[in-house]
Parts: sequence; structure tokens; C-alpha cells
Amino acid sequence: MNDLKLSQDRTNTLKAFNRLLDIMDELRTQCPWDKKQTMETLRHLTIEETYELSDAILENDLKEVKNELGDLMLHNVFYARIGAEKGEFTMEEVLNSVCEKLIRRHPHIYGDVVAEDDTAVKENWEKIKLQEGRNKTVLGGVPKSLPALVKAIRIQDKARGSGFDWDNKDQVWEKVKEEMEEFQENIKSNNPSQEAITEEYGDLLFSMVNYARFINMDPEEALERTNKKFIKRFNYIERKAKEAGLTLHDMSLEEMEVYWNEAKKQ
Repeated sequence: MNDLKLSQDRTNTLKAFNRLLDIMDELRTQCPWDKKQTMETLRHLTIEETYELSDAILENDLKEVKNELGDLMLHNVFYARIGAEKGEFTMEEVLNSVCEKLIRRHPHIYGDVVAEDDTAVKENWEKIKLQEGRNKTVLGGVPKSLPALVKAIRIQDKARGSGFDWDNKDQVWEKVKEEMEEFQENIKSNNPSQEAITEEYGDLLFSMVNYARFINMDPEEALERTNKKFIKRFNYIERKAKEAGLTLHDMSLEEMEVYWNEAKKQ
């Protein structure tokens, strides 16, 4: 792509962004629903839109990725508009803030720091965040409301950025086996407490997330793929049962297993 084409694309992009800002201004002053919204009422809708984007990415539906990115962009503009109304911040300040942050946290691009690989970049990123004082501790920047599995990934990433990590995946796998043994011991004990079992199971899951990180796999994506696979196969069983004039409650486990195996071949 030549410089002229890049320039034209940038001009069109800025026009489109300005159009969105104009529409947001009109909706905020004229639409009864948009006029009523607050950051708090938008919050759960933003979370929903984020998960819809995640679904589109996992399904490799790029057309839908485009649509969902647009929805999230709208939410960003909406929050900035409300912030401006409160006299707290403007869209210009939002954009300049993230630009300044990116420049500050990429000294290997905009300064004289050397970073040979992505690991070094992440380590520098975490160090700079601590220096900025936004988070008083290494793990202070992990959102409390993150789903537990995603939170475990972020915790481990941040710990690694501070140098607190295993040396290799074999060590992590030994930890997985150790946690599995401790979990089984609790299950098999004479009087296991639910609290102890839950704690050991959590330790096991945490170690499995750690191992996934060492083999460059996203455990959240892996689990979601399995969820989708299970749903597809279970729906197949339901469909076949309905075609036979039955419900799942009418069928034995052995009968359902036949359809399950058929579904695996689909």
C-alpha cells in the first residue's frame, strides 16, 4: 500500500470517526433512550458486547468481528460523551491519554531501551506501570470483576513480568501432578470438607492454567472450544431423540451414548 493510499484511508477514517461523534451528539440530545443512559446503565451492555466480539473471534466470523468492533466503538464514544457532560474528560483527552501511555510504555520504540523479544516488552510494560504509580502492587491492576479463569491468566502474566515464574514447562507439569495428587487425597480422605476440596481443586485449575501458558495456549479459548463442541453434540442427541418421538428423559444413558458417538463423526 503506497503513502497516498494510506493518507486517503486515514482521511476517510477520520471522517467516519467524526461522523460517529456527530451521531452520538444527536442521539444524546434527541433520543429518549440515549438521553437516559449513564455509565452504570451502559456497563452491563458493554460487557455483553465484549463477549459477542469474543464469540465472533472464536468463530472466525470476520464480518461479525467488524460489526462488534463498531458496537464497542460506539460504547467508547458514549462513555466519553458522558464524561464530557460531567466536565471530567473529553474524547480528545481520552485519545491523547492512551497515545501518551503507549509512547511511555514502549521505550524500545520511542526511547533508547532495548527489547529483543515480546517477553522483554511485557516485563518493561509491568515495570513502567509500577513506576507510574497507578497500581501500588504488581497484581493491583488485575480487575476484581474478571472471570476467575481470565483472572488467573492475568495474574500469572503479571507475576512473570516481575520475574516470578517457573524455569520451564516440565517444572510446571510436575506441579500439576502434585496438585492432582493432593486433590485426590482430599477426595479419598475419610471426612473430606467441601472447603478443603474446593481449595485443592482451585489449586489444580490454577496450575493447569500455568501449564497452558508455558505451551503458548489460551486456556480460556481451549475451554470455550470444548463448550461449543459439547453443545453441538448435545444438541445432536436432542434432535435425534425428537426425531424418534422421544425426550432425553425417555432414553437410557446407553441410548444417548450411541447418538453422542454419531455426533462426534459429524
